[in-house]
Amino acid sequence: MSDNLRGAVFMVLAMATFALEDMALKAAAQDIPIGQAVTMLGIAGTLVFIAMARLQGDRAFHPALLGKVLIIRSGFEVSGRLFYALAIVLTPLSSASAILQATPLVVALGAVFVFGETVGWRRWMAILVGLGGVLMILRPGFDDFDPLSILAVLGMIGFAGRDLATRASPVTMSSAQLGVAGFIVLTFSGLVLLLVSGEVAAPTLRSLLLVGLATLVGVIAYNALTISMRVGELSVVAPFRYSRLLFALILGVAVFGERPDFWTLLGSAIIVASGLFLLARGRPAKPSL
Repeated sequence: MSDNLRGAVFMVLAMATFALEDMALKAAAQDIPIGQAVTMLGIAGTLVFIAMARLQGDRAFHPALLGKVLIIRSGFEVSGRLFYALAIVLTPLSSASAILQATPLVVALGAVFVFGETVGWRRWMAILVGLGGVLMILRPGFDDFDPLSILAVLGMIGFAGRDLATRASPVTMSSAQLGVAGFIVLTFSGLVLLLVSGEVAAPTLRSLLLVGLATLVGVIAYNALTISMRVGELSVVAPFRYSRLLFALILGVAVFGERPDFWTLLGSAIIVASGLFLLARGRPAKPSL
């Protein structure tokens, strides 16, 4: 299996489990404030990753956590988690996930300007076609465009910055150590949301089970994402984030009764096609003319 194919497989796994995490948080927020749900998820995930690090014989808190790269990574992740958590609660899950699919374009741009990766014109065309599919779903400028979608846009920018910083993080850091850092940041994001809302509620059994599910799939997702961003070329692996949209569409329909229209479905098909093309073109690109 090539590095690009491995990266793509782990990215799809990460997106499937992240979509399940979104679904569980959105459902839990029907019983308790979203800030409370995010804080509970952050604490539980931190404890799980600390246990994983110890079982692997690593210290839970790597010294690099206080380094420049990891501080930048944490800052981007705080903004990504904050704004996207609000987006999945205040807007349809399928819509918020669709906006998030612009992340590969931002990551690919970062891969060119930060890491010096070469992206051929065919890859650029595939990425832009995929972005066109996202715009087809969003339809900005039309009456059905939701202004609250700006929350998902801000979240997308935060996650793109996090992914680029993950690529630059020290290779000596294990996935478990990165997970500890990520879920500590998630806990902080939840506390910020709690301070802003000022609301706390007694958790129900349903909300506890949903947060437990979010923790389980969130840990799987975080590990898979870290692996995917460390193998293969970012410009090839990152577009497989598009698969998250498909999983979100399915969960939105099955769990929340959302009804995507024709343009949403057509845009989703275009996004998937562009991702598959990028995998087919996954060999190192020659310098663009």
